[in-house]
Amino acid sequence: MPSTPRFRLPAVLYLLACVCAWTPVRAADADVRAALSRTAEEAASIAPLRTLIVAHDGRVLVERGYRGYRTDAPANIKSASKAVVSALVGIAIARGVLEGVDQPIAPLLADKLPAEPDPRMARITIGHLLSMQAGLARTSGPGYGRWVASRDWVRAALAQPFVDEPGGGMLYSTGSTHLLSAILARESGRSTLALARDWLGAQEGFAIASWDRDPQGIHFGGNQMAMTPCSLLAFGELYRKGGRARSGAQVLPVAWVEASWRPRTRSVFNGDGYGYGWFARRIGGQDVRYAWGYGGQMLYVVPALGLTVAMTSDERLPSASSGHRAALHDLLARIVRDIGAHAP
Repeated sequence: MPSTPRFRLPAVLYLLACVCAWTPVRAADADVRAALSRTAEEAASIAPLRTLIVAHDGRVLVERGYRGYRTDAPANIKSASKAVVSALVGIAIARGVLEGVDQPIAPLLADKLPAEPDPRMARITIGHLLSMQAGLARTSGPGYGRWVASRDWVRAALAQPFVDEPGGGMLYSTGSTHLLSAILARESGRSTLALARDWLGAQEGFAIASWDRDPQGIHFGGNQMAMTPCSLLAFGELYRKGGRARSGAQVLPVAWVEASWRPRTRSVFNGDGYGYGWFARRIGGQDVRYAWGYGGQMLYVVPALGLTVAMTSDERLPSASSGHRAALHDLLARIVRDIGAHAP
């Protein structure tokens, strides 16, 4: 299994003075900052939580590191990186590198297909991979270890048996987003990491520190990506602002942000909607879009409140079965209430 980046500092509570802040904080933010500060202090009791950053209308109001972890040190964001892969696909379509979400993937990966592919393989599209509706058996969960132990991850993902029709139910599978990484690299002639640094680098504060690769050198689409929590927040801000960077450059088409956030299927595990790399649910009475990585690597955007929240956690521990993800959702609900009660 690929190595997991780990970044440790002395085990003490660490408070940073708005390292991520891009927009000056207004005096009118004092009440909401005080409320959020109390919430952040209490969040220290959530043992796996490592960092928390809350930005409102582009102003970082709270920024905390717990137990020695820092918001300016790289963390493994795990499957939250699926939202980054989705962004790259959207840009690739806008630039003509890919035709669109209805483009079949079989011709793009013809040399990696099984010798006698199931006829349904011809019906899988870029959009199906983005929304986890390819119909192929999952390479996440119980099948993950066997998949990443294979000699060729792309070939192994395409060799999975069909358990549903393309466009059917949601089958959460990192193999699907890894196929997107392979397609992006092939069609652009550049590595997926190079594309991310070029195409998303216009967003101030965004950077990928490192990204694991498969045996063929393809960057791991949808896992094992390291970036600072500040960078994760910057990525979320890009979506909150409709794909526009602070400089005014339109990095992502606004239509892609809308398409990514539109639920197309639903998780059988938690009932949340799923678009292109983003989950959708109601939290604290608000419509929320979020990217989620194993262990509790969370990026929340609450469009109606102008709110973006990044959280990182111990990537070695499960978050869904342990209740930690639910605790993070509850923490966001408290942040939403703080903003609603005190924001000007």
